[in-house]
Amino acid sequence: MTNPTFSPIQPATVDWHESTPVAVDFDDPYFSRQDGMAESDYVFVQGNRLPERFRALPAGGNFVIGETGFGTGLNCLLAAQQFLEHAPNLARLHLVSVEKHLLRKADLAKALAYWPALSSLAERLLAEYPAPAPGFHRLQLHPRVQLTLLQGDALSLWPQFHHPVDAWFLDGFAPARNPDMWHPDLFAQLARLSRPGTTLATFTAAGFVRRGLAEAGFAMHKRDGFGHKRHMLVGQIDGGEIRPAMAAGHILVVGAGLAGATTARALAERGCRVTVVDPDGTASHASGNLAGVVYSTPSAHLTPQNRFYQQSYGHALRWLRRFKFPAQPQDGNLNGVIQHYVDERQQDKLEQAMATGAWPPELLQPYGDNAVQLLGGGYLRPARWCQLLLDHPAISQLPARVTSIEEGAPAQVTLQDGEMLSADAVVLCTAGQSQSLPGLGWLPLKHIRGQVSYCQATEASRRWQQAQCHGGYLTPALDGLHCVGATFKLHEDHRHATDSDDAENLAQLKHYLPNFWQELGGEDIQIVDRRVAFRCQSIDFLPLCGPLPVATDIPHRPAQGLYLNVAHGSRGITGTPLCAELIADMICGQPMPTDQEMIDALAPARFIVRKRKKQPEWMP
Repeated sequence: MTNPTFSPIQPATVDWHESTPVAVDFDDPYFSRQDGMAESDYVFVQGNRLPERFRALPAGGNFVIGETGFGTGLNCLLAAQQFLEHAPNLARLHLVSVEKHLLRKADLAKALAYWPALSSLAERLLAEYPAPAPGFHRLQLHPRVQLTLLQGDALSLWPQFHHPVDAWFLDGFAPARNPDMWHPDLFAQLARLSRPGTTLATFTAAGFVRRGLAEAGFAMHKRDGFGHKRHMLVGQIDGGEIRPAMAAGHILVVGAGLAGATTARALAERGCRVTVVDPDGTASHASGNLAGVVYSTPSAHLTPQNRFYQQSYGHALRWLRRFKFPAQPQDGNLNGVIQHYVDERQQDKLEQAMATGAWPPELLQPYGDNAVQLLGGGYLRPARWCQLLLDHPAISQLPARVTSIEEGAPAQVTLQDGEMLSADAVVLCTAGQSQSLPGLGWLPLKHIRGQVSYCQATEASRRWQQAQCHGGYLTPALDGLHCVGATFKLHEDHRHATDSDDAENLAQLKHYLPNFWQELGGEDIQIVDRRVAFRCQSIDFLPLCGPLPVATDIPHRPAQGLYLNVAHGSRGITGTPLCAELIADMICGQPMPTDQEMIDALAPARFIVRKRKKQPEWMP
């Protein structure tokens, strides 16, 4: 059932540079009162009748809470605690909260220490707390509790969010101190994102707030306030409460590389049963190199492309910490990545990213005179990362080749032996092989041949601790071998390794990092092995992540039950966790982990839209 108030609103222009972290004044009475948690419980938890509504959730049901001021996270942690106490075991809670000025992590830790009853959830919040970069940040407070933290101005960010909310926490400074938080335009956004049965609670009883919310569509009432406060406000959108759809049941994921493994895990953790189909097994193609680097490309210009590079980097680091990978030295280390300047243009770009604050010091710092360090990044074994992700009781693997796909409810795939499989949805994580499927030859993908050289470690090189990026990359030793690479050949399609590619890798290392080249053996470097794989990249350098469009229809439409997660190029380790969550949330009808502008920038249909702007009748 569609909520009539849930209509599209033209997205606001977002200034992605506007957010900065703030320090906390711990002399503020807010932190000295012992009843702060009791007030939050009374106003927001009880004001929205959350315990009884949590108990009434069906098994597998979803509940979404929106908040207009995250602050210390106290309200969200209280709601999560009540949810875990009262909701059915298979239900899920999504918290979505906006904060223009995030607390610094050290100050947040001090603030949360005032409420030891919330220590377990507070520890998870601190473990996942993002660097103060603007935009959407998806955190996990519990396997059944997700927090999407929106950093920036509420009036800019809520128009980028498009999922119905069941209960609202209107928090923040008093209206007289922060009038922008109590603006009619914000009230209209709350109403847009509400449905019949959505409730609202706030500590204030200001008349203009009550009138503004009533004009937006909420039936408003005064309630006794907490403590010395005489009144507070509660409200509701009229109508019976509507429960969200349940998660999809069985999903087929085609491909067992980084994209397939992350997608399968994201779906399994949402309660789906997942079958991963790949004839060659886990991480057998471009995801199968001995080592890969967790890194990104910082920029001061926060275009959708550059914001994806930044947000996917932070998202990947949270996934790796959450799954405690790498756990052993022979699986890698997340101890930072050194990016050496290759020319003045790159140096200017990286220095501007730091100077403007687009990349905060928690993520990017100078490293000597000719490099920067990407904090939290590192190097790891992609195949073992994939194996860990696929090790879940809800995930099974099938060694088979998919030769065709068909939309529908259910969607279907045909295997090479003629067998047909059906599922609630099919996700293609098949990189460049996607174009070989019937009807998908139009996908604008590039296949870039790359060869990595595996070099024998020396006594000197065994002391190396961090991955080094230059024109190529160099990793510390795994199994006594360093990865030196990789070539970038757009116009070569052969799969055999060549001595000339090894020579090119070593020449690049010598040019940019002569000291490392010398410690690795100089002219006597021993190449023990090498590996060729093909990167799959789109023509605009962003992945294709979202519903598969039917390009033969005018206008195009999404194919029922079919999705793409491909074209991660050389950043597969970094980009796939965020894309996996995006696909999983689309399939399961849950709040998106990123903003609408970025969702549109990743949508496979973007290429059809661009084609038909110039050629309205274009067809593949």
